[in-house]
Amino acid sequence: MGLLLACMTSRADLLGEALLEEREALNRALVKGADGCGAGFYQAGEVLHRKRPRPIDGQVEWAGVLDGVRSHVAIAHVRTATTGGGAEDTQPFRMRQWLFAHVGELAGFEAVREPLLESLPDFLRRNIRGNSDSELLFHVVLSFLHDAGQLDSMDVADATLVSALRSSVTLLDRHSREVGAEPKSLTLALTNGRQLFALRRGSPLALVEQERVPQRQSDAPGGTPTGSMRYVIVASTPDDDNPSDYRTVRDGEVVCVDRDLNVTTDRL
Repeated sequence: MGLLLACMTSRADLLGEALLEEREALNRALVKGADGCGAGFYQAGEVLHRKRPRPIDGQVEWAGVLDGVRSHVAIAHVRTATTGGGAEDTQPFRMRQWLFAHVGELAGFEAVREPLLESLPDFLRRNIRGNSDSELLFHVVLSFLHDAGQLDSMDVADATLVSALRSSVTLLDRHSREVGAEPKSLTLALTNGRQLFALRRGSPLALVEQERVPQRQSDAPGGTPTGSMRYVIVASTPDDDNPSDYRTVRDGEVVCVDRDLNVTTDRL
């Protein structure tokens, strides 16, 4: 299991400010003693990783996981290990321009792993580096994007991505039930650097959209704000502990955020 956060902002230089604005709400779900954390983001057209696969003493905060990152889009994950271990199994995962993080467990993973691997195209199967169910789930989604001819597209139609998620969930649930396992949480987030998508299936997920003047700028002595910022954040915060301006994502709902930070939703 674990916790995830995905953010898109209008100002790459103010990503950290967005997290500080939402710090109180976003950090409520974080616990002490995580097994690792990681972040993925985009700079100068490059997809970059920052991973800490070791156990973490004390309280983790999202702003710390993404400390110093300047990016319009970022995905971060705090890990409580259930399968796998080490840097290869620390989320988020990357494939070409795609970043992905997942919260939950793939039901019957040990029994369904080989059949799922065999269903993947060779180039995707070879890209899997670790042993986690989350990385395999990521590549299953990519396989359906590949089937649709959209794996390398920088502007994937929302309907195409939702269809890939729907097909992935259907395939995973079928394999799990065939081995007598009840399907579990498949809450996830993925981005290609220009669009952000998130699915709630089982584990909690919340959405917040804001346009604000960064508080630390407006409060700075003698300082003047450099303009407002807009941001959209989805995070696995508890359903019963969110501020009033947070929207609970419904189970089976897909959140789609375009490069202009317009938010739409769809259903699996």
